[in-house]
Amino acid sequence: MAYCYTNQFAANAAPTCGHAVKKLTSAETIVTITHYKNVLEAEGIRCEIRNQHLGGIMGEMPVFETWPQLWVANDLDYDRAQQLIEAADTESPQEPWQCGRCNEQNEGQFSVCWNCGGAAD
Repeated sequence: MAYCYTNQFAANAAPTCGHAVKKLTSAETIVTITHYKNVLEAEGIRCEIRNQHLGGIMGEMPVFETWPQLWVANDLDYDRAQQLIEAADTESPQEPWQCGRCNEQNEGQFSVCWNCGGAAD
C-alpha cells in the first residue's frame, strides 16, 4: 500500500510518496549506523535510525535486537541504499605514509602529520 511519509526530524522536509518504511541493516555501534545514515543522506536517500537507546537493556532482550537499526523511508530506495552500504563497507583504506619532515608514520586518511603538521607528499 502506498502512502506519503514526512521526515519529522528534517526541517521543511517534503513528503516522500512511495511504499512502506523498510529496515535496511543493524550494527553493533551507533557510530557505524550513523556513518551509514550519512552515506545514504549524501545520496539523497531519506532514512532514520531506530533502537539507538536500547543498549542499556542488553541482557533483558536478545543482544542483536538491541543494536541500532537503519531504516529507509521509502522501500523503493532499498536496493540503492543496500548498494551504497556495501560500497561503504568495502572501501579500502588509504596506505599509511611517512612524514618527510619528522619521519613519523601516519595513517592513510590523514593529509597532515599528527606529530609536526607536515603535509603528506
